[in-house]
Amino acid sequence: MSRAALLVLADGRFPAGGHAHSGGAEAAVKAGRVTDAGSLEEFCRGRLHTVGLVSASLAAAAALGVDPVELDGAADARTPSLALRVAARKLGRQLTRAARATWPSAELDALAREFPKGAHQPVVLGLAARAAGLGAEDAAYCAVYESVSGPASATVRLLSLDPFDATGVLARLAPELDLVAGQAGVAARCAAEGGVGVLPAASAPVLEIGGEVHAAWAVRLFAS
Repeated sequence: MSRAALLVLADGRFPAGGHAHSGGAEAAVKAGRVTDAGSLEEFCRGRLHTVGLVSASLAAAAALGVDPVELDGAADARTPSLALRVAARKLGRQLTRAARATWPSAELDALAREFPKGAHQPVVLGLAARAAGLGAEDAAYCAVYESVSGPASATVRLLSLDPFDATGVLARLAPELDLVAGQAGVAARCAAEGGVGVLPAASAPVLEIGGEVHAAWAVRLFAS
């Protein structure tokens, strides 16, 4: 295993399309829920313990070799918003392209054939980590970091927030990232033995509603 592959996969410059998505931050800024570094931190904390936990558990389970088709169904069931399901599959399709070019894998090829329009992004992330020789915890760390780094980066553009302040938010959340990644790893191992139904299903209704509202905007800076 090359641990450096984790840095490649988690790098914001990896061409997986995440830069075009705000993780709900654009809708939250518009609604006045995110206005500064303090409210950004609370927004990211909420994402981390809901969407982040679910995504990290799915990614970790995929990295362990749990059936990706079953995991994709589990991701669908945990994403009530059609707009967010569409966004997750678009991100999954782009990540599949990037991962197949970077770490050729029969499993990624099979996933691309099964889901020509894209599987859910966390499932693809887990298979990409697996193809790169990484473990379940590595995949979980990628997912939890993405769950907060995307909104933090987007808010710099949306609010002209000082990048130092946005990075400070991520640093303060680091212990919680460790916690949630660990929870996801445990959940993934349980799913490997007991099926995908035991994976976390933490909900974030405001994010789901915000995703639907955002998708209806005529003009927006981010895709989701």
